[in-house]
Amino acid sequence: MFEDLLALLFPETCYGCDKALGKGEKCICTDCSIKLPYTNFHQNDLHELNPLERRFWGKVPVKYAFSYLHFESKGRVQRLLHRLKYKGAQDLGEHIGKQYGYQLAEHKYNLQFDLIVPVPLHKIKLRKRGYNQSDCFATGLAEAMQLPWNAKALARTTYTSTQTSKTRFDRWQNVEQVFMVNLPDEVKDKRVLLVDDVLTTGATLEACAVALLDAGAAEVSIATIAAA
Repeated sequence: MFEDLLALLFPETCYGCDKALGKGEKCICTDCSIKLPYTNFHQNDLHELNPLERRFWGKVPVKYAFSYLHFESKGRVQRLLHRLKYKGAQDLGEHIGKQYGYQLAEHKYNLQFDLIVPVPLHKIKLRKRGYNQSDCFATGLAEAMQLPWNAKALARTTYTSTQTSKTRFDRWQNVEQVFMVNLPDEVKDKRVLLVDDVLTTGATLEACAVALLDAGAAEVSIATIAAA
C-alpha cells in the first residue's frame, strides 16, 4: 500500500516522453517501446546483409555487430541516450541491456560469447560523471544473457576530447592507441562481446577491438544501444 501511495504521489516517468509510467512499465512506456526504431539486425542470419558488420570490413576483424536501435536525431532515441549519458539514468541503461540481451539470447547469440566488455571511460571523465553508461548497458546484457562481464578488462590510458563533431579521420586519430587491456588473462582466448552506447564511425570500437585482439582475444563482436 505504501509503494502504491508513493507511485500515486510521485509517479515514475518514461525516459522517452516524460509521461507517467503505468503499472508493469519500467523506464520506457509501452507507447514509446512500440514506436522505437529497432534494427532487428540480430534476426538476420546472412551476415553480408548486416550493414553494421560491413562498416568494419578491411579495418578490424569483427565476428558480429549489432545495435538495438537506429539513432534518430532529435527523436526518442537521442532523448534516451542523452538521459542515460548525462542525466544519471543508469537504470535505463541496464533496462535496455536486459531487453536486448533477452532478444539476443532468444536467437542463441549468448552461446557465441564468453565475456562482455564495455568501452571504458577515462578515470577523469568517470570521476566527473560518476558512472560509465556503456557499463550500465553491459550489466543488463550480462544478466539477460547469463554471461560474465568485466568493466576493468579494458582501460582508456589517455584523456581524449569529445568525438561528437569530429570527422571519421579525426575520430580515429583521437582514439588511436589510447586503449590498453588491463587484464590480459581475462580476455586471452575469449570470444569477447565489446559494447558501447552509440556506433557512429566506429573509430572507438575499432581501437578497442584492436587492443583486445592484440592481447589474445579469440574473437571480438560488437553490440551498441544505437547506430547512426
